Amino acid sequence: MSASTKGVIRMASVRRVLDAAYAAAAGLAAASLLLIFLVMMAQIGLRQFGEQLPAADDISAYLCVSTTFFALAATFKRGELIRVGMALDRLGPGARRVAELVALSLAAAMVAYIVFWTAQDTLFSWEIEEMSQGTVALPIWVPKLAMPFGAGLLLVAILDEWVSVLRGTRPSYVLAAEARAASGDFTAEV
Repeated sequence: MSASTKGVIRMASVRRVLDAAYAAAAGLAAASLLLIFLVMMAQIGLRQFGEQLPAADDISAYLCVSTTFFALAATFKRGELIRVGMALDRLGPGARRVAELVALSLAAAMVAYIVFWTAQDTLFSWEIEEMSQGTVALPIWVPKLAMPFGAGLLLVAILDEWVSVLRGTRPSYVLAAEARAASGDFTAEV
């Protein structure tokens, strides 16, 4: 087997692992959303009997954070995050490639900053054994884990796109948006 064939196989394996990670995180976001629904339905059902689910509001808030952060990478890859492409759309292929690389570099720097500080905050909560202030005491570092992990995966997705653009391919978020538009689906653009 030639070195170039091994490289292609290796790249295909990396692509499968990355795509699986993005899908798994999206699955965690969907599970978090489902859990919010179940907590709220349990709360409604228990109210009929004069009872309450302890910490329902706290748990729902933690799950909202995990829903948001775990969905970031998959949403980015599908081109469903808010993006202003009006200036980029007017550029020629070479200038657009440079502009995409600059935008992705800035995004990577900002998200790396977010990853660093959310990880620091989570670690600090773990070190001081911080507990939630609600009716049920929970170690606060546990729900905080969703922030550095979700943002970290978004950083990987941004770097994944940066490498793709550097190699001369069009970003997957642009391709996904164009495919939706071609099929007549403009729901992500609203």
